[in-house]
Amino acid sequence: MKLKIVLPVIGLFLAGLMSSCSNELDNSLASKSSSHEKTGISASVESPALSQSALKVVNLGVAADFAILSKAGITDVYKTSITGNIGTSPITGAAILVSCAEVKGTIFTADAAGPLPFSVKSPSMLTTAVSNMEAAYTDAAGRITPDFLNLGGGNIGGKTLTAGLYKWTTALVIPTNITITGGPNDVFIFQIAGTLKMGNAVRITLAGGAQAKNIFWQASDAVTLGTTSHFEGTILSQTGINLQTNASINGRLLAQTAVTLQMNTVVIPK
Repeated sequence: MKLKIVLPVIGLFLAGLMSSCSNELDNSLASKSSSHEKTGISASVESPALSQSALKVVNLGVAADFAILSKAGITDVYKTSITGNIGTSPITGAAILVSCAEVKGTIFTADAAGPLPFSVKSPSMLTTAVSNMEAAYTDAAGRITPDFLNLGGGNIGGKTLTAGLYKWTTALVIPTNITITGGPNDVFIFQIAGTLKMGNAVRITLAGGAQAKNIFWQASDAVTLGTTSHFEGTILSQTGINLQTNASINGRLLAQTAVTLQMNTVVIPK
């Protein structure tokens, strides 16, 4: 079934005039929503036996328009820098503790409460976005026939990863740098049946043209990115996502509970 989101034009226009948040990223939200519905290097390189050209991206729907989307709130230690829209639902907008000055995008709320001086009330769109986020989590978790099962015994530090479907029946840790390599259309899906923890100062590096927009991390438990670490890809967490001091991500934080920020940098992938 197609979902059709129509944002009040007058409301968004006034939001752009009254808010200190930039609206340059959210102007295409309504037009995008219909198109969404259509649709350190290790010595060893992990590569699947078969081509992954048939592996499809995870359809995020309207949730793709958010750098951060949470059902239970967004906490923040100032100053975080967010490039992209953020929102919470069904919890009140008062649970967004990010200031408007920290967001280059729009802050969407389910009610009139929200960060001052202004936020955009859009409960219907947020309901759809959250529903799409949950469907995307189910999609990613439900992919079958992994190319790699329990790679590294749940520890992928130092590895170079190629396109494919990865599955861990345990928690996953990334204690040292990893590289994700592939072409611009290659898809990477990581299924994690527990927590995902990235160590302090650890980096994910993209190589060969691989793009963060085609990388999906599905975790059934909490996700933690260590201090000054750098992450790539969209995180789909069934619980919470915690970014420790000065951690950064080129991707999305899509959490079915809360997102915790602490002087971080979050950039939605292009």
